[in-house]
Amino acid sequence: MDELRAVSQDNQDVITAGFELIMPRESDKPALRSGPRCRVIGAVRLMSSCSVRVGVPFATTDHRQDYWPCLQADAKAPFKVARFQVYPPMRFMKFVSLALLAGLAGCSTLPTSGPTGSQIVKSVQMPVAGQSIDLVEVQSIAEVPGLPDEATPATPPLEPPPLPTDLVGAGDVLDINIYEAGVTLFSGGGSASLGQAAAMPGVQVQKLPPIRVDDYGNITLPYAGHLHVTGHSVREVEAMVRSALRGISQNPQVLINISQPLTNTVIVGGEVGRPGRQVLQTNRERLTDVIALAGGYRGNTKDLLARVFRGERFFDVRLNDLVDNPALDMRIMPSDRLMLINEPRTYSVLGASGAVSQFPFSRSSVSIAEAIATAGGVNPNMGDPAAIFLFRFEKDDQGKDAPRVYHLNMMKAGTYFLAQRFVMKDKDVLYFGNAASNQPGKLMQLISQLFTPVFTVVGAVNTIK
Repeated sequence: MDELRAVSQDNQDVITAGFELIMPRESDKPALRSGPRCRVIGAVRLMSSCSVRVGVPFATTDHRQDYWPCLQADAKAPFKVARFQVYPPMRFMKFVSLALLAGLAGCSTLPTSGPTGSQIVKSVQMPVAGQSIDLVEVQSIAEVPGLPDEATPATPPLEPPPLPTDLVGAGDVLDINIYEAGVTLFSGGGSASLGQAAAMPGVQVQKLPPIRVDDYGNITLPYAGHLHVTGHSVREVEAMVRSALRGISQNPQVLINISQPLTNTVIVGGEVGRPGRQVLQTNRERLTDVIALAGGYRGNTKDLLARVFRGERFFDVRLNDLVDNPALDMRIMPSDRLMLINEPRTYSVLGASGAVSQFPFSRSSVSIAEAIATAGGVNPNMGDPAAIFLFRFEKDDQGKDAPRVYHLNMMKAGTYFLAQRFVMKDKDVLYFGNAASNQPGKLMQLISQLFTPVFTVVGAVNTIK
């Protein structure tokens, strides 16, 4: 079969038709002028004013100019055909066929935004780092993890009874005042005689220089020597000093005040108004109290994480969770360290979605339905609503992180209600599967891109001729 392209006098394509060579029968020879005849077996209408009737026989030879009478007779147009081009028989069709076969063979290597839903289901059977992947088909409320009204909050640490606020420890600076009546040990100056000291009426007070508790928890006082005061309250230290001076001072009375406390304090840093050391006045201050003492937080509560260090352990609490669950407002203990960290929670959206990106949590709790809407939903040109997958790590029975995949079929009405109860977690990956019908469409688009330059060049050459 030959292919013919006719061009009108104004250099516009008129028709593209296929011609089939038909050998004449003995009964037809008187009706033929000469040689075999040709029949138009197909046509592509390129202009509404021109057409070719299918099945019209006409005489022809192998020369392409013999097609001219057929075109003059069958072209229904107000203009005349100026020229035409007959392509070599079957070459073009063979070339197209080979190109289609090559394209079909390379369908698996065509560009794509990710696997289809069936491909993910098959790949789940392959273990990751020696761990099997658990696939959960979300079809009822039983398969939905972490319901908002049933979610178990992070358990705060056990709170022992509050310690006394006047405990003395290493690094504290003490102000010591000693009151004496009668003959004084510290007052009156060193040159006063006993008779003069006895004659002085009233009570004398001696304010000692500030004394810092050393690293071993000891202080040193004149006439009293070394006293181990760490772990004792101020009242107990007063009794210790009074007992040490008894016998060398006449009825001494001791008053002690912690002028620069270190033991009964916490260190607050990070996203607060006034970072530094904060004194616990009552030893009953909660996490929110200490943040307020430090000048409040800076930033958005949904992005802030409070990390409390206690010894070798630490506890993380999000500020937004404190509003939703006051039980997480743990009591701060002396020597704790509090760090307010700007750590936004995010989830990633991949595949055939409206927008492929990493999205922050808009508030403390985000459902998968809201996450799908934030990503622009399923791409209508590429995505498959029945192939929505959520990838995350969850704790198994041994407390280890295990990979788990949740599959949601958004073609079912009930899934939309389940998606409203499905709570997203930090670092979740939400994947929109590609539709299986995308590959043939991409193949045709690729072939069109390959042959468009060829058609353009051929048309230009014909125009020049």
